[in-house]
Amino acid sequence: MNPDIAAFNKDRETVKEQQICETLAATIFELLPEAESKIWHRHPVWFLDGNPIVGYSKLKAGIRLMFWSGASFDEGKLNPGTGKFKDASMILTHSEQIDLADMKRWIKKSKTIQWDYKNVATRKGKLVRLK
Repeated sequence: MNPDIAAFNKDRETVKEQQICETLAATIFELLPEAESKIWHRHPVWFLDGNPIVGYSKLKAGIRLMFWSGASFDEGKLNPGTGKFKDASMILTHSEQIDLADMKRWIKKSKTIQWDYKNVATRKGKLVRLK
C-alpha cells in the first residue's frame, strides 16, 4: 500500500473511519492495480494516465467515496456532484456499507467511462469525454 495513503487512513478520528478508509484502499488497490495512487489535495486518489479516477475524503457526515466520472455511470447509489463536473459519490458511515459487487462494477466503469480532468485547466474548465 502507498505509505502516504496508509498514514491518511491511520490518522482518522474514529476506528469506524479508519476501517472504512482501510477497506476502501485495499479494495481499490486490488481492483485498480495499474493505477498511480497518491495524496492529492490532502486526500487519497487513484489515477489512470494522470487522470483522477477514484478517491475518498473525510467529511463531517462520513467518508466520501468519489468517482470523478461517476455521474456518467448511471448508478443509483452514486449521487452526482454540483453539476459543473461529472463526479458522483456516496457517503459511508460503516465499512459494512462497502459492497464489493458495486465497487467492482464502478471500478470497471471508471476504466471505460472517463472525462478528461487531467487537462481541464488548459481547456479553461471545459470537460471532454475520453472514453
